[in-house]
Amino acid sequence: MLRADMDALPIKEATGLPYASTVTGTDPSGKTVPVAHSCGHDMHVACLIGATSLFAKSRDAWRGTLMAVFQPGEETAQGAKAMIDNGMFKRFPKPHVVLGQHVMSLPSGNIDWRVGIVTSSADSLQIRMFGRGAHGSMPQASIDPVVMAAATVMRLQTIVSRELAAAEAAVVTIGSLQAGTKENVIPDEAVIKLNVRSFDEAVRRRVLAAIERIVKAEAAASGAPRPPEITPLDRYSLVVNDPAASRRVVDAFRRHFSVERVRETGPAPASEDFGSFGAEWHVPSVFWFVGGTDPNRYAQAKETGQLNEIPTNHNPRFAPVIHPTLQTGVEALVVAARAWLAP
Repeated sequence: MLRADMDALPIKEATGLPYASTVTGTDPSGKTVPVAHSCGHDMHVACLIGATSLFAKSRDAWRGTLMAVFQPGEETAQGAKAMIDNGMFKRFPKPHVVLGQHVMSLPSGNIDWRVGIVTSSADSLQIRMFGRGAHGSMPQASIDPVVMAAATVMRLQTIVSRELAAAEAAVVTIGSLQAGTKENVIPDEAVIKLNVRSFDEAVRRRVLAAIERIVKAEAAASGAPRPPEITPLDRYSLVVNDPAASRRVVDAFRRHFSVERVRETGPAPASEDFGSFGAEWHVPSVFWFVGGTDPNRYAQAKETGQLNEIPTNHNPRFAPVIHPTLQTGVEALVVAARAWLAP
């Protein structure tokens, strides 16, 4: 089975490319939002179409069953589960292996891989903090949820820096803080949305417990009229590469691309629902990364210590170069699948 995710993000593309997305859509709240493939999912789909086209044109050169899965809803952690819940495992034969890839801001033409944990688990939460509204000129009559939320955001930054050991890894990101509608009105509540990434279940539990402790403590310290509401939004499990299957894929990559272009890497603090297919089907799975950044630009940024300035996934300016990214992605899927399909 070869899998490509195909959903987009509510981001306004700012690449300036002639094919940049100008599409808009409607989010769950009914708000009109821009739509862009700012995580490279359009590249994933193009690669899988290319790979399946090559397999179709060379049907006499291989033997077996190839299943191409174009998956929606990866960005909401719902797509793989929805397909499974819709009877995917009953309607299609069980594969020997599940294979997938993701384009990243690495040098184009290269492939990064690893055995074991590939991507982190992720938890997204919404936190509603309650105050008491008042006129902006009379803050003493309020319990200001804006100040409460701001203090909470700052305090949450200490979880990783002060509660985890240097050898432990986690990321706590506040992606949204919304409160009020006018500059001279203190609102009744504030809403924080945050995301947690981790590679270890014990670390994950400690971070989530720390978030709950801090949020409740800041609300109590502010004299909030009621405790905050903490609501889980979505959850990604770890993606773990099967050791034997990974070695089989990597050996095929090295024979095809050369050893220099196939690099072993550490786990990425990104998250995926790709692992659901292999874990719930009880078959090995392998997931790897394809570089999408111009190699010369990457080398120059690395030399000058400016790698963090290269647009990453989920950035409005994220734009994988078409060549050699597309060719590498197509070839990687073909080569990996041929490691199982008999000649």
